[in-house]
Amino acid sequence: MGRRFVEQLRDGETLDDVYLVTDKQLRANRNGNYYIQMELRDRTGGISARLWNAGEPLFRTFENGDFVRCEGKVQLFQGSLQVILDRVERTEQNKVETQDFLPQTEQEIPKLYDRLRAYLLRLANPHLRALAECFLMDDGFVRGFTTCPAGVKLHHAYVGGLLEHTVTMMDIAERLLPFYPGVDRDLLLVGVFLHDAGKTRELTYMRAFGYSDEGQLVGHIPIGVEMLTEAVAKVPDLTGEPFPRELLVRVKHMILSHHGTMEFGSPKVPMTPEAMLLHCIDMTDTRMHMVLRDLKEDRNNLTAWTPFNQNLQRRFYKGGANGDLYAPGGESFD
Repeated sequence: MGRRFVEQLRDGETLDDVYLVTDKQLRANRNGNYYIQMELRDRTGGISARLWNAGEPLFRTFENGDFVRCEGKVQLFQGSLQVILDRVERTEQNKVETQDFLPQTEQEIPKLYDRLRAYLLRLANPHLRALAECFLMDDGFVRGFTTCPAGVKLHHAYVGGLLEHTVTMMDIAERLLPFYPGVDRDLLLVGVFLHDAGKTRELTYMRAFGYSDEGQLVGHIPIGVEMLTEAVAKVPDLTGEPFPRELLVRVKHMILSHHGTMEFGSPKVPMTPEAMLLHCIDMTDTRMHMVLRDLKEDRNNLTAWTPFNQNLQRRFYKGGANGDLYAPGGESFD
């Protein structure tokens, strides 16, 4: 019998399989008794799990990023599925198929990368094209950029997620640019390319998704600016002249301001047309990915609504049993 992936789990089922552990915590209930709270993950998603009456000795037998064999029962709680565990035991990595545990983009990474290169190598501005080439010639950067997720949980949290997010944003930019002739196309596309490039060093993603020490201490926005500065120093080797200072400042500004507001982590708010449009495109793709993911992954078939999304502060309507909206009293609007 094949393994039971997270997306296949249903209310009331018995669980006995291996999963990847993330977000492991030792907590105490109201009576002071300890229990373990964790998330179990595979390539199809994650599910919250609890093991009651479990103390620190058991808690220390496995770590985040370990594979564990879990026995328990799946149950529906406040609109979301969770697992109540009876037993959990660490499993050696050589006993599992690791490709079952890291989620992957549904698109083909080589084709996504070809689209990215096509956008960047067609840039008309010689300085920006040379800047892009400096990144594309760095094999280590390319490996990271095509593997890295765009986030640990929030959006595009899978292998190839950063590449997919970036290419989608470029596609959106190409469609919006004709409406805003005052926006510099080349500058915007380079901003899209580099806005999250720092995540290749901020995140860890070889076995489980998390944050590197540099990511925790610095963050992807300052890392991205540092990577930009390092690459700009190599541009004269390709162009034979220094990278224009004002152009560098404009690219830096797009990286620094792409979150839009300081409360969301941007040191600066967008103050150029390209930075403003970059922020809007990033917000659109990020939020729409979260909405469509919630609708697709919700396994609670008992209601017409998804579980509450803490980041977006709302639920999403999936439709009635027959796909209809109903008026008060049970009569349809038809």
